[in-house]
Amino acid sequence: MITFPTAPDVRTTPEGLLWEPSARWVRGRKGNIPVVDSRHPVLVWEPRVPVPLYAFPREEVREDLLRPAKHPLTGTHTGSRIFYDLEVDGELLENAAWTFPADDLAGHIAFEWFRRVGRGLDHWYEEEEEIFIHPRDPHKRVDAIPSRRHVRVEIDGTVVADTHHPVLLFETGLPTRYYMPREDVRMELFEPTRHSTGCPYKGTAAYWSWRGEAGVPDTPPNIVWSYPEPLPAVGAVKDLLAFYNEAVDITVDGDRLERPVTPFTRTLPERSPG
Repeated sequence: MITFPTAPDVRTTPEGLLWEPSARWVRGRKGNIPVVDSRHPVLVWEPRVPVPLYAFPREEVREDLLRPAKHPLTGTHTGSRIFYDLEVDGELLENAAWTFPADDLAGHIAFEWFRRVGRGLDHWYEEEEEIFIHPRDPHKRVDAIPSRRHVRVEIDGTVVADTHHPVLLFETGLPTRYYMPREDVRMELFEPTRHSTGCPYKGTAAYWSWRGEAGVPDTPPNIVWSYPEPLPAVGAVKDLLAFYNEAVDITVDGDRLERPVTPFTRTLPERSPG
């Protein structure tokens, strides 16, 4: 008889939060100071927020480092009841932690992640692996698969990349990204920038902006990115280059793809896809 794993224990609160227990050992630090050490974390999804966060039982949090917030951020984090400032080595980090109003999550405290919002704890670990930006979603999958598809990229009619050796990256909730060998990209049309982003699934990306021969004013900055040291799960994209589907024209095996609408579309002039 074949048996299957039971469905994840996802629960809904009256406030619209989704949450489920996690079996991962999660630790958080501010610098070298341990603040969270939890073997019983829960993952929480807030309404209209595409990525989860962790909340932890109070007994697995250094509550001695928390102070009632002097200037609580009302209206954030789905009606949070209480905000805390975090004091570490004489440094006060405002609104670094909070509690949710849901009865299901009573007795739990959540923390901001510095590399996501610019405040909060700056080092996080699941088991012995450091993670960045936000927790990895157990319901999300990321696959990097080598391919022989013919992929061509154009910007304002100029062919900037053409390859028969892409790696296709399939990520739940996002359009397929086409990573191409550097020799198949006209690198003379781009210039490196100081911009970088972190991804809990892929690693830290470096970026290039379009400069072209005459320039295209409507092309956003940081339109090309690469992972020089990707995480092992997507090692196939190492040093390959991908383009912002939302802002370029991509043709795959002779078919022109429609430009997708994603959470990044509305911020195209301001930021990159991460």
